[in-house]
Amino acid sequence: MRRSGSALTLLGGLALAVAAMTPALAHEHPSGITDLVTPAVVRVEAKARVDVTLLDHIGELVHVERSYEVPIGAGTGTVVTPDGAVVTLARVVRTDKDIAVYAANKIFAEHHKVKIPQDFERHTIKNDQLNHHLQECYPPKQPTATCIVDITTEIRVFPNISPPDKEGFKAEIVRADSRPDGPAVLMPVGRADGSAGLPTAPLAATVPDKEGSPVAVAGFTGRPATDLPETVDIAHLRAGGAGTGGRQFKDPENKVDEPAKLGALVDKGLIGGPVIEDKKGAVVGLLVGGGKDGRMIGVREISKALAEAKVAPRRGPIDAAFEQALTRFHTKYYGDAVPAFQRVLDLYPGHTVAAAHLKTAQQKRGTAEDEGVRKSATPVGDAGGPPLWPFLAAGGVLVVAVVAGALLLWRRRSPPGEGPAGDGHPGTTRSGDTRPGTAPVPIAGPPPALRRPPPDETADPTVVVSRSFPALPKTSSTSPGQPVLVARDPGAKPADPAAQRHPGAKAGDTGVQKYCTACGMRLGPAHRFCGYCGHASET
Repeated sequence: MRRSGSALTLLGGLALAVAAMTPALAHEHPSGITDLVTPAVVRVEAKARVDVTLLDHIGELVHVERSYEVPIGAGTGTVVTPDGAVVTLARVVRTDKDIAVYAANKIFAEHHKVKIPQDFERHTIKNDQLNHHLQECYPPKQPTATCIVDITTEIRVFPNISPPDKEGFKAEIVRADSRPDGPAVLMPVGRADGSAGLPTAPLAATVPDKEGSPVAVAGFTGRPATDLPETVDIAHLRAGGAGTGGRQFKDPENKVDEPAKLGALVDKGLIGGPVIEDKKGAVVGLLVGGGKDGRMIGVREISKALAEAKVAPRRGPIDAAFEQALTRFHTKYYGDAVPAFQRVLDLYPGHTVAAAHLKTAQQKRGTAEDEGVRKSATPVGDAGGPPLWPFLAAGGVLVVAVVAGALLLWRRRSPPGEGPAGDGHPGTTRSGDTRPGTAPVPIAGPPPALRRPPPDETADPTVVVSRSFPALPKTSSTSPGQPVLVARDPGAKPADPAAQRHPGAKAGDTGVQKYCTACGMRLGPAHRFCGYCGHASET
């Protein structure tokens, strides 16, 4: 029984595997997905607001007040939590240039009508008196300073939504690396984008170290707009570690100068943009460099910066719904993709990628390109991919094998049967149990090779006794030459002693066979008690 149970368990497991194999072969998760990241790509702009007051002591004492907005940086960031945490580069949100110097140059040139470059450098002018006041206007602040400067930094994040958000939302620096090309972590200030939050990008665990590993870069060259979507381009990583200068790029076929191509994209606004792994669509780094040298910092630096800022990257409900919709869309199940993308837009109405894919899915739903329609219209035997009949045949063979094994095990565990002549054929009955009311029990006999020799016809055959009255017929046989003894009719006359005498009977025997009146078992000539039930033979 234990073997039979194990076999049935194995059959069940194999049947489940066969049943699950066909759906698994239907499609694979698509590769080369940048769609998982581009909804989380944002434009980041940082500027300084400078409130400066010039104290003019040359003539009458005059206080001149001005306010200026000084650009600090602009680039691309990536949202990594539903509540809006963004990773970008430090140079995008912070500058080493002295903004107070810029404000001094600008206000002095405007008020005193002198030519001073409006930059971040300290200058001198020919007029000694004006030059003295100009130098007193430069920082650091002193008791004799002629300028009072108040600087506040404003960072705005413009998400990838449609219609575009012209104002964006404010953010503040939570942690920024000391190096310009180090990562910076931002958090939104004073704005909530609904209970579902924002789309996020998945972060990879490691960076591919194989030479020529394909990746993609994404970012914005300006504020997101209807006519200015995200820019996506391909690249290939060089082997080895990133080093202090960042990971380099190189086209394995040397057809494109990828460092120069990516450097140009950095200068256009993709600085700090995500570098996306080709297979799983996860972020493996941030784009740095510029000019003719585009490079990448790895995901380990990003993770370290997030940990120091006490920000844990995570995905949200929008991302879960979007991934399901993408799987249906990229495997061409457009009918299933339509409600999936609609669900995404219910959670986040401005989702540009979901809106674009929804439009495409609606156009292709129900057409020849729709895999769902094609699968349902194609007969099972003609469907693409591996045929189904080998799996069905294998399952049938397994079922037959297990049933046969179970029967064989059952026969081996059953006691050998005995027929009327002890031949052991299937279908014989075991008559040794002749208790009252006991019916013959069918049993399975041993294989033909184990058959017993023919019974000795001179021996007394096994007698089947019934206690029913009137008595059974006197003459009966199961086979020629094998008489069956039956109980006498109570009203019959004694038969000829010679005819009823058994072989080997003594001369003094009456020749009449006696039976127990309680159970019907045959009694010997000298039996005083029934050997079966113990009943006295004389009563």
